[in-house]
Amino acid sequence: MAKLALNKATLNREGKRLKAFTQFVPALDLKRKQLLSARQETTKCLEGHRSALVCVEQQIREELPMYAGSNLETESLLQIKTLQIEYANLVGLELPKLVSFEVEIAQYSRLLLPHWVDSLLMLQIKALRAEVEIQIADQRLALLEKGLQKTTQRLNLFDKVLIPEAQANIRRIRIALSDAERAGVVRAKIAKNKRKRLLL
Repeated sequence: MAKLALNKATLNREGKRLKAFTQFVPALDLKRKQLLSARQETTKCLEGHRSALVCVEQQIREELPMYAGSNLETESLLQIKTLQIEYANLVGLELPKLVSFEVEIAQYSRLLLPHWVDSLLMLQIKALRAEVEIQIADQRLALLEKGLQKTTQRLNLFDKVLIPEAQANIRRIRIALSDAERAGVVRAKIAKNKRKRLLL
């Protein structure tokens, strides 16, 4: 670190730095609070989607117990037709959000497959949507965690390092300047007394 020059120019510069740093802190704190709120909301949504998936799986087990014993492959009958994800900006973070989701059911012979396949496919579409929502919420949560960590680090840098450092520098410069001023006054008095003695 460069040696601190104990003069008025440095005092002025340190004062400007301190003012700038203290202006950044409220903005960073607000950003951190917004990210915390978004993280809490996303966590809640994620839990909701996970419980919805569990409910659908439970519903399949309860309403269609015959599916467990069959070797039916119904996944090939479902195809994602539309999956649109948009990114919304939240305090500088681009967060994903599911806008539209459509699944197409392929044509199949109702004579070859059991009658309960229609109900099964409807439940599998719900499960598929919940899985997509979970993936998007996980991605959103990861981005929020990363953004929150970065913002907290910046806030701590300003709050715990840069602002106290600038305050300490200002204090040191003020003490040095007041000492120099006092020494100047003392020297002036000594010189005045010497002149008086020389004139006598």
